[in-house]
Amino acid sequence: MTRETIYEMTSPCRDTFRISAFRFGAGAKSLAVVGAMRGDEVQQQYVASQLVARLSELERQGQIAEGHGLLVIPSCNPFSMNVGRRFWAMDNTDINRMFPGYDQGETTQRIAAAIFSQLEGFETGVQLASFYVPGDFVPHVRMLRTGYEDPELARLFGMRYVTVRQPLPFDTALLNYNWQVWNTRAYSLYSGRTEAIDQRAGRETVDAILRFAHRRGILLSAPTGAAYEPVVIDEERLVSLSAPRAGLLDRLVSPGDSVDGGQPLARILDPYDGHVLAEMIAPASGIVFFARSNPLVLQNALLFRLHTGA
Repeated sequence: MTRETIYEMTSPCRDTFRISAFRFGAGAKSLAVVGAMRGDEVQQQYVASQLVARLSELERQGQIAEGHGLLVIPSCNPFSMNVGRRFWAMDNTDINRMFPGYDQGETTQRIAAAIFSQLEGFETGVQLASFYVPGDFVPHVRMLRTGYEDPELARLFGMRYVTVRQPLPFDTALLNYNWQVWNTRAYSLYSGRTEAIDQRAGRETVDAILRFAHRRGILLSAPTGAAYEPVVIDEERLVSLSAPRAGLLDRLVSPGDSVDGGQPLARILDPYDGHVLAEMIAPASGIVFFARSNPLVLQNALLFRLHTGA
């Protein structure tokens, strides 16, 4: 393993901004993994750190196949994480909306350009991503439909779901999208939570990355964690449930739970006297794919996404 600084920038009032990367093996650019891109992605940083630890041990044991190189970037935005901001602390821009970047542009464009220069040319790229709504997911693989996506190959991660969605115009500046356009098979892995550590989902995600690497011939040994036969679904077919009223969210189910049609999923409570303003009911039987975690909800805020098999 070698550790290197792939980008640094001096700051007038804080320590120098640095992005560190870890390299394993040698030879072809086989697999790159990017961890926290935003300042609240604690789970993503945790998973990346655990992956570095596992790969370090596997390399020590001689388990990285000859002719394969791996790159892990645990954090792309330590400044924002240090001050508790989701986006770039100075101007609230999102690094993950700046790819492929511009090395003469604004700060986050320059950071994205430096990161992308290290990621170009890899056969496979994995981003440990987060959702725009605070909440918990069933761990899964997500892909953008660019014409270059390969959902069948995504099955090799052995996670419970592989989802594909149609990109919106502003998604063309995402790392995942640009990776695919520049001939890298790109996958976004969602590891349960964002702002807090979920050790079980974290282990499942690290095992999924190592399992994929083994099945692609990059690693000689396979992880011991259980693998699933993934279900490939179009995200448009997930059933979204939004809050009919604002209030306090009393969630009754969690991601991965099986629910029956007509089953209560949550209650929205009046924040002053506690009476029930609204009750969220499952419209059909299925699996809770996503559940909002923030207990303060506004009217029409996304609360749940269900996989009903429809």
